[in-house]
Amino acid sequence: MEKKEFAFNGMKLNGFLMLFINLILTLGAAGGFVYGIILENTAGGILIGASVATLIITFFIWNGFIMLEPNEARVMVFFGKYRGTFTDTGYFWVNPFLTTKKLSLRARNLDAEPIKVNDKTGNPVMIGLVLVWKLKDTYKAMFEIDSQTMAQSGAANKNEVTIGTSVTSMMNAFENFVKTQSDAALRQVAGQYAYDSTDSHTEELTLRSGGDEINQQLEVKLDERLAMAGIEVVEARINYLAYAPEIAAVMLRRQQASAIINAREKIVEGAVSMVKMALDKLSDENIVELDDDKKAAMVSNLLVVLCSDEQAQPVVNTGTLNH
Repeated sequence: MEKKEFAFNGMKLNGFLMLFINLILTLGAAGGFVYGIILENTAGGILIGASVATLIITFFIWNGFIMLEPNEARVMVFFGKYRGTFTDTGYFWVNPFLTTKKLSLRARNLDAEPIKVNDKTGNPVMIGLVLVWKLKDTYKAMFEIDSQTMAQSGAANKNEVTIGTSVTSMMNAFENFVKTQSDAALRQVAGQYAYDSTDSHTEELTLRSGGDEINQQLEVKLDERLAMAGIEVVEARINYLAYAPEIAAVMLRRQQASAIINAREKIVEGAVSMVKMALDKLSDENIVELDDDKKAAMVSNLLVVLCSDEQAQPVVNTGTLNH
């Protein structure tokens, strides 16, 4: 995509120098006006006219002063035509007929409220994100989206009386644009994955276990949506994830049941290996010879002891194996 933003290369002068010159002109015009009145002749009339003209010029000069702090920019427009972006920090004087639109290039946070979306399996979940963004292309920010109208509308809703559009209103308009697009991107990403895997043996990517991969995909979707406005995504992360309240209790019971099943599988797997080890040890060291029935009884007893939730109470046989 062609980059339409470029640096302002028009006339710019030191602001303090022009301030000194303008003060001299203003004082000189005021003095000349008074002296012309005192003369009360043709020369005095000419002097008064020249003083008035000088004062008018100084009023135009006052409109050419601009000041920029680090990570700020001004979009320069000359009678509707884009003339570049001014980013030099300091105090300057430029053509007073230029219209300057001040923007902030500093990073901003957006902590979006959780929204309800349906995951891949259709379950409603609450999901929220935190986003760090900043303006990268001032031309797109000002002229590719209708940010100025949005800023004026926002100022009117707040009963603000301003001349033109303030930088605060402009940045609030961009923030509203980012919020709307981030909600859309979040819904798109969340709809592609399930909240959690129903099968513990599969390695399916889910919202709960995706972590960095899900966040990277979210950043890609946000970059695609915000590129038209010249906005760069510094970082985007899901900071809230939960089932919607109407199904939270049911899903909690499902998770508890799944956890119990997984734990039982581990317990049984370990118990079987321990029983096998005990039988092999008895056989290898010729401690006792067991027929199939005795082995079955021993396996049953050991599994009960090892798999039981409560502490087992052993029964000591004081007789022979047959009694």
